[in-house]
Amino acid sequence: MDELGWDSCDIILVTGDAYVDHPSFGMAVIGRVLESHGFRVGIIAQPDWTSKEPFMALGKPNLYFGVTAGNMDSMINRYTADKKLRHDDAYTPGNVGGKRPDRAVTVYSQRCREAYKDVPIIIGGIEASLRRIAHYDYWSEKVRRSILFDAKADLLMYGNAERPLIEVTHRLAAGENIADIQDVRGTAIIVKQALPEWQGVDSTHLDTPGKIDPIPSPYQVEPECDSQKSSAKVTDDGVVIQQVEAKPIVIQPDNRRKPWEKVYVKLPAFEVVRDNKSLYAHASRVLHQEVNPGCARALLQRHGDRHIWINPPAMPLETEEMDAVFDLPYQRVPHPVYGDAKIPAYDMIRFSINIMRGCYGGCSFCSITEHEGRIIQSRSEDSIIREIEEIRDRVPGFTGIISDLGGPTANMYRLRCKSPKAEATCRRPSCVYPSICAHMDTNHAPTINLYRRARNLKGIKKILIASGVRYDLAVEDPEYVKELALHHVGGYLKIAPEHTEDGPLSKMMKPGMGSYYRFKELFDKYSAEAGKKQYLIPYFIASHPGTTDEDMLALAIWLKENRFRLDQVQNFYPSPMASATTMYHSGVNSLKKVSKDSEAVFSAKGEIHRRLHKAMLRYHDPKNFAQIREALKKMGREDLIGRGPQHLVPPESGDERKQKPAKGGQHALTKHTGLPPQPKWKKHKGKAQATDAKGKDSQRNRQR
Repeated sequence: MDELGWDSCDIILVTGDAYVDHPSFGMAVIGRVLESHGFRVGIIAQPDWTSKEPFMALGKPNLYFGVTAGNMDSMINRYTADKKLRHDDAYTPGNVGGKRPDRAVTVYSQRCREAYKDVPIIIGGIEASLRRIAHYDYWSEKVRRSILFDAKADLLMYGNAERPLIEVTHRLAAGENIADIQDVRGTAIIVKQALPEWQGVDSTHLDTPGKIDPIPSPYQVEPECDSQKSSAKVTDDGVVIQQVEAKPIVIQPDNRRKPWEKVYVKLPAFEVVRDNKSLYAHASRVLHQEVNPGCARALLQRHGDRHIWINPPAMPLETEEMDAVFDLPYQRVPHPVYGDAKIPAYDMIRFSINIMRGCYGGCSFCSITEHEGRIIQSRSEDSIIREIEEIRDRVPGFTGIISDLGGPTANMYRLRCKSPKAEATCRRPSCVYPSICAHMDTNHAPTINLYRRARNLKGIKKILIASGVRYDLAVEDPEYVKELALHHVGGYLKIAPEHTEDGPLSKMMKPGMGSYYRFKELFDKYSAEAGKKQYLIPYFIASHPGTTDEDMLALAIWLKENRFRLDQVQNFYPSPMASATTMYHSGVNSLKKVSKDSEAVFSAKGEIHRRLHKAMLRYHDPKNFAQIREALKKMGREDLIGRGPQHLVPPESGDERKQKPAKGGQHALTKHTGLPPQPKWKKHKGKAQATDAKGKDSQRNRQR
């Protein structure tokens, strides 16, 4: 600040990540965007949250504090899917864990308030975005209220928030009070009552998706009959030719008010969804229907004597606006204060390029749609090429290999709805499930052209694709699969079937295995034509809602038949606001209208059951043999125990029998907890004696 001649900052951003000036790090994007509008921006990265002093390091901001947990939710960053503590953090120098608090947005906001009581606080990023409404919290196993109440912030921005960020900042700079900024898209605020001039509608009247306009006939190229006039012409040969002259069709502007404009949805109150799982599922379903910026209504949910008001999502950025964001002067390296310390997240992405945002896949376990939106926002080809050249010329350690051209999905670049009207009014949660919508463009030509232009740049040896490929889209354009297999795979390509069985797949909103087999056939064919040995690496999820033990067993058998031995496997992680999390918590299929007759959804819960599902994905690991054998016996599938190729696990070995504790002994597993029974101790005549849970002498119990 001294070198820049600043006496103060206009905005101070607080983040849970180390500061890396790269467009893949949200805080760098926000800082550079604000800077480009003339604001003086300071950043406090990974402050010590145990006191207010670190939050005062840059003085008092003139406009506001902007608070985020970082690129990851702080709870997901800190805990595994089994709620075990992680000891690493990819967004911290040296990969050291514990450099940010649990529920970082709330803690940071409270410290900012302690530091400067009268400075407005705006929260954002993935953690705030997915907690903008009453939500099920996996770590505390209860429904928590909107994070705005816990953080005591003035305003919340959700999604990729460049539009609301710039609007709110300029309005504050013009002297407007933050309490009066209530109408900005992509924001949420706390109100005493609904905003004036808005009409409310009860959520129970809206639990059905909107209609999609019919697809125009490709044969309707001639003007309609009522807009034509004809005239006859007789040739010299006496042939009569009917000439048709088309009248210009004048489209009258539709000035009628759209049914979603200035309309808000009254959701069941926090206290209601906290105690009633069916109504929680209903509220979640309605929320997921109101994510299309073109037709989304505002949302209102009561929390005690106040309400959370969520404005409709911000409109997506156009290509020119995306280019402007990515063309800002990023240094593309971590801040010099970190010296030579490695930041794993940076090492992973420093040679990769983000070419688009958003995803219209709508997978129920993923929160991209709720955060980035369903409409694809793509950069121009020229902007992407400029970034490749900048990496080539400026980034230390570049060897000529671009590690990824991708985004949330590798092959959705420039794929959007072919009907602007349908795109603006559609409420389908997915454009590709249960089948690809006929409105959706599946032409991969823009992506193919980008790949070809990028790999022909001077100094570029190879362009790899590391983002997950949506294979059900790829098979619609075999030329893309060919391009991928011939030039952009480094031996392995990751794809995500997630499961093989229809039950779990229907709850994930993922395609069946038919698309996988079609993609594999094309991939293997083109790899063979190129003379390359290349392999598909499939990703699967264990314990997803709707997955029974039989489903996991079928997947394990499929893995063995196809000779897959998975190294790392993941249990379903119930992240806030995802549809699958709703099913996990409520036991109700919220992908369909919620009623008293709603389909019940089974979810594996508890450490033992979830561990079994995970073990089946690693059927080949000797550590899992005993658990899988026990499950097979209970399921009546002892035919899968043996040493033949048709068997899943081998029979119990002699060494296992020797190590097995005596029946009823100290180390026998208890029925409910799966943990060895722990003796209590009491003093008896100056000596400690073990007792059972009722306080009786254990020696006497054993004699009985």
